[in-house]
Amino acid sequence: MKVRTVGYFFKQAFKSMWRNGWMGVAAVTTVAITLLIVGIFTLLVFNADYIATDLESDVEIVAYMDVDASRNEVLQVGEQIKAIKGVAEVKLVTKEEGLETLNKRFGRNYDLLSSLGGVNPLPDLYRIKAESPEDVETVAKTLQQVAHVDKVDYGKEVVDKLFAVIRWVRFMGAGIVLLLALGAIFLVATTIRLTVFARRKEIQIMKYIGATDWFIRWPFFIEGMVLGFIGALVAGVVLYFTYDFVATNIRFNLTFIPLISDMTLVMKILGSLLVAGTLVGALGSLISVRRFLQV
Repeated sequence: MKVRTVGYFFKQAFKSMWRNGWMGVAAVTTVAITLLIVGIFTLLVFNADYIATDLESDVEIVAYMDVDASRNEVLQVGEQIKAIKGVAEVKLVTKEEGLETLNKRFGRNYDLLSSLGGVNPLPDLYRIKAESPEDVETVAKTLQQVAHVDKVDYGKEVVDKLFAVIRWVRFMGAGIVLLLALGAIFLVATTIRLTVFARRKEIQIMKYIGATDWFIRWPFFIEGMVLGFIGALVAGVVLYFTYDFVATNIRFNLTFIPLISDMTLVMKILGSLLVAGTLVGALGSLISVRRFLQV
């Protein structure tokens, strides 16, 4: 394709946008609003996934030792646990530490050990974290086979429900984002179709004098890309500053809710919106022009 021809396409595209200024504003607004909604849902899905991952990483296995196991036997069990495939972290909580924790709950002036007749009935225990949430059940089953391990607890029912909720959040979030993206293509195509309709006679004349379909398509194609890009840029700027404001306030006021604080990831999402907006505009143009090329 010649540079002169490319220049002609861009000239026609910008001329069309100038002539149909209000239609262009409508297309940009449509893309901006639609992609803003898509962006909001995308950030919600990413944050839901981030919170879910944070909850997954907090899932802990507790292995209670036999009460009569000696300290050497307990330490040997610790070495066996570290050797289990899928184990990421192992922490020993001695019976003395457990009693001290209970003592603090009753108050400084309360001597729990004396109340128990000088005998500590608590077992030593290990707090274990798996390398990944999927390894939790396998590690727990393996622990039950280790000598001197009396009981293994990891809240199986709670963990299973948590994983089920996480899967649904990811699946539904991806489905909603996809539906919104399809809605954006439809809305942009409808808006640009009005612009194309205003120039239908011009397109027919070009077809009659021998212009190829792609020669006619290119100006509209470029116009759609530009309008889509501008709309996505507006949505991205609004989304960036809004998310920064909301996330900062939540981090200060609701510190127990973990949110994505890495703005680099947010910028990548916004970059994806720019690409999506450009593609949506281009696809919307192609869909709109196709009907009027059938002369």
